[in-house]
Amino acid sequence: MNFLAHAYLSFGHNDILAGNMMSDFVKGNNNKNKFPPLIQKGIVLHRLIDQYTDEHPATIAAKQLLKPQVGLYAGAFLDVVYDYFLANDKQIFPAEEALQQFSFSVYDTLQLYQPYFPEKFNIAFQHMQTQNWLLQYRYSQGIARTFEGMIHRAQYLSADITLLPVVEENYYFFEDAYRLFFPDVIQFASKQMAILLQET
Repeated sequence: MNFLAHAYLSFGHNDILAGNMMSDFVKGNNNKNKFPPLIQKGIVLHRLIDQYTDEHPATIAAKQLLKPQVGLYAGAFLDVVYDYFLANDKQIFPAEEALQQFSFSVYDTLQLYQPYFPEKFNIAFQHMQTQNWLLQYRYSQGIARTFEGMIHRAQYLSADITLLPVVEENYYFFEDAYRLFFPDVIQFASKQMAILLQET
């Protein structure tokens, strides 16, 4: 659910953005092939980014702090933590206004692709836009609400889990993980996107 990172790692390419953002709602290659070719490439890019993220040493280390609370869901929750640090990365979004402008641009672009949205992503997008999820990742209360929603939807997690204190208590560890990871994933995603766009 790290929508902000996937939006940023679409590098301003509209079709890639659409596929990248809806990818988690498109299951399997057969369903992927129903989309226009460039949207398909965005779906593939998303999956490549997810695999790279899961295998990155900084991610592997940071997930260990979340596993006692959320077990195998640790990666999904860490994605949200990464989005928090991305939203507060002053080299990328120097101030709230920059993130707000980026967020509005993403929503405006995605609206053009709504005819292609899977039903569940269409519902998610309505909430994303009306509640301005991409901006809310900047704030601890925003990621706390995201955590609550994820815990509610997860099949095997207790509703009384409180994950935000774990993040706050290990803030600098997670920040260091983000600083180690994000420059690498930018380079990786940029290279993979170039390769995908070169393919016929």
